[in-house]
Amino acid sequence: MNRNPEHLPSVIRHWIGGELVDSADGRTFDVADPVSNTVYAQAAAGGTADIDRAVTAARTVFPAWSGLSNRERATVLNRIANAVEARHEQLAAFETHDTGLPITQAKGQARRAAENFRYFADVIVALGEEAFRQGGEQFSYVVRTPAGVAGLITPWNTPFMLESWKLAPALASGCTLVLKPAEWTPLSASLWPEIFAEAGVPAGVVNIVHGIGEEAGQALVDHPEVPLISFTGSTDTGRHIIRSSAQHLKTTSMELGGKSPAVVFADADLDAALDSVVFGVFSLNGERCTAGSRVLVERPVYEEFTRRLAERAASVRVGEPADPATEVGALVHPDHYERVLNYVEIGKKEARLVAGGSRPDHLSEGNYLQPTVFADVDRDARIFQEEIFGPVVAVSPFDTETEAIELANATQYGLAAYIWTSDLKRGHRIAHAVESGMLWINSHNVRDLRTPFGGVKSSGVGREGGAHSIDFYTESRIVHVALGDVHTPRFGAAS
Repeated sequence: MNRNPEHLPSVIRHWIGGELVDSADGRTFDVADPVSNTVYAQAAAGGTADIDRAVTAARTVFPAWSGLSNRERATVLNRIANAVEARHEQLAAFETHDTGLPITQAKGQARRAAENFRYFADVIVALGEEAFRQGGEQFSYVVRTPAGVAGLITPWNTPFMLESWKLAPALASGCTLVLKPAEWTPLSASLWPEIFAEAGVPAGVVNIVHGIGEEAGQALVDHPEVPLISFTGSTDTGRHIIRSSAQHLKTTSMELGGKSPAVVFADADLDAALDSVVFGVFSLNGERCTAGSRVLVERPVYEEFTRRLAERAASVRVGEPADPATEVGALVHPDHYERVLNYVEIGKKEARLVAGGSRPDHLSEGNYLQPTVFADVDRDARIFQEEIFGPVVAVSPFDTETEAIELANATQYGLAAYIWTSDLKRGHRIAHAVESGMLWINSHNVRDLRTPFGGVKSSGVGREGGAHSIDFYTESRIVHVALGDVHTPRFGAAS
């Protein structure tokens, strides 16, 4: 099997002002694939000078891009979607090579990325602005204007699709931008320059600066002429970005970590719940923020459900990401792989290991882990409380509805939750009581792009998705107009 996709670049450069450029100081960093951990490319290592050049390019073209009509920008977004779809095979191959995602799951990324651009093209054309009438005396209306240069910092899991998630609404809103892709997975971002050029995006509207988060990312967060930062990643990094952004009072949107519960009641359709739990925590190699990584099962079906979950986990096909039969591929990076393995060792001391927990016998190299299930996990256990971000799930029993809610809410996170029961009244009660930004009842993670995406507690700040994204990338200004004679109290006037 050929591991290397066609047209694989050996050098990944910045894209600033419509040109592919090296870092100002010439520095690069290694990019390796997760199957063999072999370096296959060098990426430009951006710093303060590169970010400053990118912001200058974005500021220069901002008046022209923001001055286009919504319809004109929507036309460009639809052309971007066409260009993305035309590269779906290459995109899937690049994403699989760089991230370790199974090819069957990577193939959906182009469609979803294109859908993001088409959706926000529709939103920006259809979205109206508010108006208010105060009797016959005054009329007020809202003017929505682009906020300026947006700073976008994206994660390494499904990088291309998540980049599109931020790029599309920022461009639709009239912002110009600087994108800092995740340093572990810069490969698919190398496709954006030709996509944007083909779609007719003016030079400087989108700028891409690669680099280490502590350098390029920090420079973007600190830049005084970038008024807003959208970040997806770890909670600790999100806290740091918010602290750094406070100096310039930047607007921030933070989509952070998760430790999402899947609550399974005894009256649930257990087959459907099992399918959802297995897919929800093991798809995308378990490297997903909304993974249902804590499974809470009502006591009467706890042993049966745990046994079946362990059997399914043991049967999940772990293999080379490029193999269409693979269901779980290689974890993204040796550092992350070591972190996940460390949590597995912690779990062996805290709970009962019933599946996985080690490298599959048939894979002697690469960042592979057999899907892992821990049972009888106490609420104070680290594997119950902390985000692992890998194919590892903790299973715990509960006896009452009240206990289920308490366990679901017993972590610092609150991103997603999944509830399985045939009693819809109870399903709604649980959904209203669980502290999560997004909840699914008798459903797995199927999202409507119109809905708000984000979490509560340590899982994030703000909401994106649909009109919420447009709100983030724009400023709303209210204009008040008198419709008749103005009767203002005449302070200081002679009586």
